[in-house]
Amino acid sequence: MTMETTPKQSWWSRIAHPGQFVIWTRPLLWPLTILTALLFVAGLWFAFFNSPEDYQMGDTVRIMYVHVPNAWLSQFVYAVMSVSALGTLVWRHPMADVSMKAAAPLGALFTALALFTGALWGRPTWGTFWEWDGRMTSTLVLLLIYLGIIALWRAFDDQLRAARVIAVFTLIGAVNIPIIKFSVDWWSTLHQPASVFRPDGPRMPGSILTPLFVMFFAFTFLFLVLHLKAMHTEVKRRRVMTLQRRAAQGLGA
Repeated sequence: MTMETTPKQSWWSRIAHPGQFVIWTRPLLWPLTILTALLFVAGLWFAFFNSPEDYQMGDTVRIMYVHVPNAWLSQFVYAVMSVSALGTLVWRHPMADVSMKAAAPLGALFTALALFTGALWGRPTWGTFWEWDGRMTSTLVLLLIYLGIIALWRAFDDQLRAARVIAVFTLIGAVNIPIIKFSVDWWSTLHQPASVFRPDGPRMPGSILTPLFVMFFAFTFLFLVLHLKAMHTEVKRRRVMTLQRRAAQGLGA
């Protein structure tokens, strides 16, 4: 007599199931939310009370503690969407398109904040709110790509079909990310070259680097919390739509 045993599901299989994904990630939301809040409190304290004024820009330099993290996230979120697009096209992972759809509005928000705070910083620093230089223009193009992706999601009733089309569009749009990154090296722009991640070390003093890194992690964890919550909402929304469709088919029969 032989007994058949059911193999344990791998972590990949568990997160592939939308219901299981919500179950095992839901307990993470509150700890991550509290950590995010603490990081923001610490970052703002360092920014306002432990960071000196710039000898040229004065208090305007503090805009950097919001602008730089948002500029970083505008590109990072798109990288997350690109990986999710590969998950949709190559591995057919059920949660990949959910991740891709949930990230798009967040990426648009962070990009818009990066452009807005950049304009606030640019007026007293460069004498203009806007200049059509390489980085500003390519970041504006990124915002338009985000808005286009959001519009595409809303244009399709069939979300599975939409996911494949939008995944291709997302991967094509990823060409813009290295353009943003290297625009200051390729063209003459108002933006300065990298001053933090350099082979010879950062050019900023610790009093400025500390609040910058703390706010960097605060905004990154904020994205993680909002992304997880948006994915949970999308899973529940699709479940409701499926139930409504089945109910309508049953009534039609």
